[in-house]
Amino acid sequence: MKIRLLAVAAIASSAVLAGCSSKSGLEQSVADLSSKVDSLSNQVSALQGDVADVAAASALSYDEAARANERIDNMAQSYSK
Repeated sequence: MKIRLLAVAAIASSAVLAGCSSKSGLEQSVADLSSKVDSLSNQVSALQGDVADVAAASALSYDEAARANERIDNMAQSYSK
């Protein structure tokens, strides 16, 4: 019984492996995935540029806010009761 079961399992597994060996479908899938990866790489590159722009604007805003706070502090010190 075990020998028959092993024989059937071996035949079934070889049939499954033979069915999975079609190269045209595999090549098409690889080509599709490659194009998607290229598209995502381009999007990431564009977003990295945007992040750099936002970081520069944030630093400029921080410096401007610090300068404004310093002016307010100087104005508050000049007034006294």
